[in-house]
Amino acid sequence: MVLLKIMPSNLEGDVTAPPSKSYTHRAFAVGLLAKGESKIANPLLSLDTQATIDAIKILGAQATQRNNFWHVIGTMGKLSPSSNLIDVKNSGTTLRFMTAIASLSPKSIGLTGDESIRARPMGPLIDALVKLGARARCEGLHGRPPVVVGGGLEGGNVEISGAISSQFISALLLACPYAKEDVELHVTELRSKPYTEMTLEVLELVGADIKHSSDLMEFTIPGRQIFRPLEFDVPGDFSSAAFMLGAAALAGVNVRIKNLDVRGVQGDKRIVDLLREFGAEVKVKGKEVEVSSSDLMGIEADCGDNPDLVPILAVLGAVAEGTTKLMNIPHLRHKETDRLRALGTELRKLGARIEELPDELRIRGVKQLKGARLNSYGDHRMAMALAVAGLAARGESIVEGAENIPVSYPNFIDDIRKLGAKVELIL
Repeated sequence: MVLLKIMPSNLEGDVTAPPSKSYTHRAFAVGLLAKGESKIANPLLSLDTQATIDAIKILGAQATQRNNFWHVIGTMGKLSPSSNLIDVKNSGTTLRFMTAIASLSPKSIGLTGDESIRARPMGPLIDALVKLGARARCEGLHGRPPVVVGGGLEGGNVEISGAISSQFISALLLACPYAKEDVELHVTELRSKPYTEMTLEVLELVGADIKHSSDLMEFTIPGRQIFRPLEFDVPGDFSSAAFMLGAAALAGVNVRIKNLDVRGVQGDKRIVDLLREFGAEVKVKGKEVEVSSSDLMGIEADCGDNPDLVPILAVLGAVAEGTTKLMNIPHLRHKETDRLRALGTELRKLGARIEELPDELRIRGVKQLKGARLNSYGDHRMAMALAVAGLAARGESIVEGAENIPVSYPNFIDDIRKLGAKVELIL
């Protein structure tokens, strides 16, 4: 286990946001299915996205890197797997996307991952694939991985809930254009809607014909489509940059994060508005966001569409005056760990006053956090959030599980050091 030691620090300077993990997954997924050669510029190369790159190679794509570009020669949906097993490591997105896509394979393929992945719910997606004509089953208990899929998609009408994860919806949107017949997809509940919008944006770039209602609850997807090649420059990632922006709101003077486009569809660009609500000083200049700390005040926020922001928002709430309520987040219990329980447990160690409800966190701010030894539960976002909390705590803090940070933000430690953070890896 790798430990991260953090001392109280003041931050200043500028760093560049990493490329978007979510867009990177989607770009390689459509590149696998497209006809011809796709060109993906500046993708994120992290543990999670490497799992997707490895998966598309197993399913028959050719993927090679030349400088900042990746070239992917697709399969036109005619998968020719080189193995009967895909190990997604710790990547839930890879698991969901590649389960739906691998169902197009004529022969069955198993998908599994680490202990965290084997606890992730898959039942709704597997049930939907069965209704669409695939051979699909969960081999874990209670609809958990490993999963086995194959046989192709016939098409038809299917209903699915996105209450647990919008990744189920995105997975079907990626695979269903290659069904033999048309698909009518009915969504009964949808959280994290911006991620579905992101999927539709990438699919539009490759010419996918998908008609949908304005609320993204009804989709009509003609079958037997073939995507054209993708040419795409991956934008900066607001989900990862939120940790730097939050750190600046806690302990920063003129911290600037570059490569962030507030005009894009990423739902987590909302961090800019939420920081302003907390009382931080925030300026947006083109693709640069500048943040300075100020006296923070508690906020109330429905985070149903922004679950990945909750860890850093909870840290800010822990030191903001008054009460912070982060609501409509039951799906955080199905991430790499139960993030509601984990945030409650670990922030209390720092002296925070936090109440964990079934779908909500209520946090009463304290004047000063105190250093502590903290557990990230193998969750990259927990590790980064707790590291940021340590910057504003009195004395030394230790975060266990720092080896998981490269799942989404490989340069996090280098970047926060560049801003002046006193952090040290202990191997």
